[in-house]
Amino acid sequence: MAVATNWSKTWTFFEDQWREGNAPIMGSRTHAAWLCSVVFDGARAFEGVMPDLDLHCARVNDSAKKLFLKPNVSVETWMKLAHEGIGRFDQNTALYIRPMYWAEKEGPWVQAHEPESTQWCLVIYEAPMREPKGFSITLSPYRRPTPETMPVDAKAGCLYPNNARALFEAQARGVDNAVVCDVVGNVAELATSNVFMAKGGVVYTPIPNGTFLAGITRQRVIGLLRDNGVNVVETTLKYQDLQTADEIFSTGNYSKVVPIIRIDDRKLEFGPLYKKARELYWAFAHS
Repeated sequence: MAVATNWSKTWTFFEDQWREGNAPIMGSRTHAAWLCSVVFDGARAFEGVMPDLDLHCARVNDSAKKLFLKPNVSVETWMKLAHEGIGRFDQNTALYIRPMYWAEKEGPWVQAHEPESTQWCLVIYEAPMREPKGFSITLSPYRRPTPETMPVDAKAGCLYPNNARALFEAQARGVDNAVVCDVVGNVAELATSNVFMAKGGVVYTPIPNGTFLAGITRQRVIGLLRDNGVNVVETTLKYQDLQTADEIFSTGNYSKVVPIIRIDDRKLEFGPLYKKARELYWAFAHS
């Protein structure tokens, strides 16, 4: 018996047509539904802009190849469909744009899938932008996997249960989000986004070491800050570095640039470099 759920307004393009609501796209024997052969990406539409939509569409195709899926939708087609779908919503509504690929059939072994059975859809739904009020963080006991153990170089669905574990554990301790380290204890990212810190007028962020995605918004913010005279250093960071930072902020597609106002029991202010990063990103998005 189906359970009714109040989803926000949603349109899904699947099998050559737009479908309203939370469209069913997988069956009980779909490979992705039980063995997680699925990749996705996420772009944003807000305030009449869609920053870096092309890069997000290109990345989902790249992620598909890394899970041996067939990315049979061009970037141009993804973008054309995204514009079509956005037109089904009110002009100023904040939206999440999610292209997906997944494996439908099993291969000769249960654990493998048939690349030729790759399916795809584009989901667009109402998702308000997070207000930049800030949030708290703490250290997670969970770690990011290595490239030899998981497809960390793809935006793959199988990676996200571990992020959810980090969030659940942190929130059980009364904290909003969690700093997740790699297997040797270096800071990788937050459970939901990339992390930056500032100290002495310099911005620092973990150097990509193959255990986390160097996000599109992260890379955009690094470039914007550097172009405006800010020294941004990609380096190895320990949790103790964050604990002594002047300011900390996060970047990610869902919320863009958001301040962190508490690490463990230590309160932090909205710092000048966070403010600069957010202002520069918003100016870029609207340019």
